[in-house]
Amino acid sequence: MSHSIKIGFGLFSLLFASGCATMAPDYNRPESVVNDVISYSEGGDMINQLYDWKAVFPDPTLQRLINVALKNNRDVRIATLNVERARAAYQIQRSDSLPSISANGTYTRQHFGEHASANGTAFSSGSEIDIEQFSANAGVSAYELDLFGRVRSLNRQALNNYLATDEERKTAEILLVSEVANAYLRLISDRELLQIAKDTADSQEASLKLTELRVENGIGTDLDVQRAITSIERAKADVAILEAQTARDVNALQLLLGVSELPSLNADRRLEDIAMARSLPDGVPSGVLLSRPDVIAAENRLIAANANIGAARAAFFPRILLTASAGSSTAELSDLFASGTGVWNFSPSISLPIFTGGRNRAQLKSAKVDLDIALSEYEKAIQTAFREVADALATRNTIDARLSATKKLAQASANTFFLSNNRFENGVDDYLAVLDAQRADYAARQELVAAQLAEAVNVIEIFRALGGPVKQSSDLSS
Repeated sequence: MSHSIKIGFGLFSLLFASGCATMAPDYNRPESVVNDVISYSEGGDMINQLYDWKAVFPDPTLQRLINVALKNNRDVRIATLNVERARAAYQIQRSDSLPSISANGTYTRQHFGEHASANGTAFSSGSEIDIEQFSANAGVSAYELDLFGRVRSLNRQALNNYLATDEERKTAEILLVSEVANAYLRLISDRELLQIAKDTADSQEASLKLTELRVENGIGTDLDVQRAITSIERAKADVAILEAQTARDVNALQLLLGVSELPSLNADRRLEDIAMARSLPDGVPSGVLLSRPDVIAAENRLIAANANIGAARAAFFPRILLTASAGSSTAELSDLFASGTGVWNFSPSISLPIFTGGRNRAQLKSAKVDLDIALSEYEKAIQTAFREVADALATRNTIDARLSATKKLAQASANTFFLSNNRFENGVDDYLAVLDAQRADYAARQELVAAQLAEAVNVIEIFRALGGPVKQSSDLSS
């Protein structure tokens, strides 16, 4: 057994002598392709709160919906399974950097007749012979000495692909949080618009009755009646459209949550009742974009492509494989591990590429092209992130002015309709003035809801654009 110990010691000495270097190019993060700061004119709270979806969406109902979605949404589930698959692929690749040691035991019994021969040699004993043999061996099979870093480069490539997949899972979670918030707010918005349409139809029904009464008394005209009917039917058509839209909103939200039935929702909620983080810092440094999961994923793909060049370069150099085993062999089981029964073998081999038909050069060229593609994708990811944040902040710059103006417009339109209706009831104006005022009031109320939705959606866009981490909550009752 002393020989086997020497073999094992020599084997692991060679392993450590192989070193840790690879033939991959040194990786340096590419220079930024965007401005240092994304300008924004309005002051506010620290930007860190936008990295926590609970701080952005403190509404208890919305938080409950998001938690349900994070646990049940199929897209996130698929993304999580992709991470598990990438982790398994990395572990498989990593196993190549370690020797594969196996042990086996065999028992052989052979019978030879008196005139039998073995391997061309005849037995001359003149009698039948039975031969038994017991053996036990442990060994390393075709282990590659990674002198040129081929295996280590492949390990690094697999590791960074796994890390990129995990970041893509985080991107899917951020997108899901944004979509759930968006779908919930649109459902509330469409319910508000539906109620406005119903209120308008009811108001116009009352106006129609008054107009018909005036016609009966000889004050109004049939034209006023037809105008009132036209306005009523238009509002009823809007009611039908919005009822269908709210049903689609419920279906969309149900799909995002991944459940067969939505949790109970308050049907009377309004957009202005939903609390959301709405303040931001004066300027957003573009460096925060590097923390977006999609940008991190793109960089990990870039690092993986860089490592793949090392593996492609190492293919030009010899591969050294080691096969060795040590054990014991005896004719008696009781003597299997006795002194003097040891056997061992050591079979190093070397493979030197001489002619591969240009395969290695083509693989190296392909790896370099893959690196250029990964670099472009990384730069594009940063540019896309910069644009998304800049666009969201540009909207934020004007959203307050739009919302303020829309509120004033809605108030003024409501006052105009009230005054016009009073003048009509007192016989000062005809119904056309009331109808125009009512249409303006209807449109202004719709526009106010649209502005409130735009403000809320803008907060969602900023959260998604900044790409903060998502953590599932264990408290689903909040």
